[in-house]
Amino acid sequence: MLLGVNIDHIATIRNARGGSEPDPIKAAEVCEENGASSITTHLREDRRHIMDKDVRALIKVLKTNLNLEMAVTEEMQKIALEIKPHSVCLVPEKRHEVTTEGGLDVKGQLTKITNFIQPLKEAGILVSLFIDPTREQVVASSKTGAQFVELHTGHYSLVYGTLEEEDAFSDLKEAAELAQTLGLRVNAGHGLNYHNVGRMHEIDGLYELNIGHSIISQAVFTGLGKAVREMADLIK
Repeated sequence: MLLGVNIDHIATIRNARGGSEPDPIKAAEVCEENGASSITTHLREDRRHIMDKDVRALIKVLKTNLNLEMAVTEEMQKIALEIKPHSVCLVPEKRHEVTTEGGLDVKGQLTKITNFIQPLKEAGILVSLFIDPTREQVVASSKTGAQFVELHTGHYSLVYGTLEEEDAFSDLKEAAELAQTLGLRVNAGHGLNYHNVGRMHEIDGLYELNIGHSIISQAVFTGLGKAVREMADLIK
């Protein structure tokens, strides 16, 4: 498995006070130097953390890959087609949520999403769909032409260490197996941390884990480089 590091919350800290510190671009470079295989940013409609200037700067300086999380909107499609990141991950987005609360309803928006991703694929951008680990969403995703799904690990992370853990983990494992049977590659992320990430090794074929909040939180105490190295070691 590979490690993609989400640097959104570096920008959250910067924006809390204004100015330029801490610099998300510098943070991305530190992540690369310490084992990140890609850098993920979510350019939200309200620009609450990552800004347009950040994305445009990242595409110029990264030595690894930029994974752009974005909503299914014309504005975001236009930006992606302009900057051409290595990959995009389509996510649901609500202004009032603190962080992404659930997976994209691909089944309920099948035609819209299929049409939306076609220009991205034609531009050579890999497309991933952030979905809940359910059979219906995996099957729908396989019909869109997307190359990847990213399984939402939020529920598993929330119930880790409780009696509900095994059921939540089984949902992830079964969804990953089905997705690969249908020709999709599989990433996973949301809520994963240094304690619960180990079980991801039990899911065959996972390509990349996208982790942000836990790494940035750990970095407060250990420094960003060490926090990334520790997570990279856990998922190797």
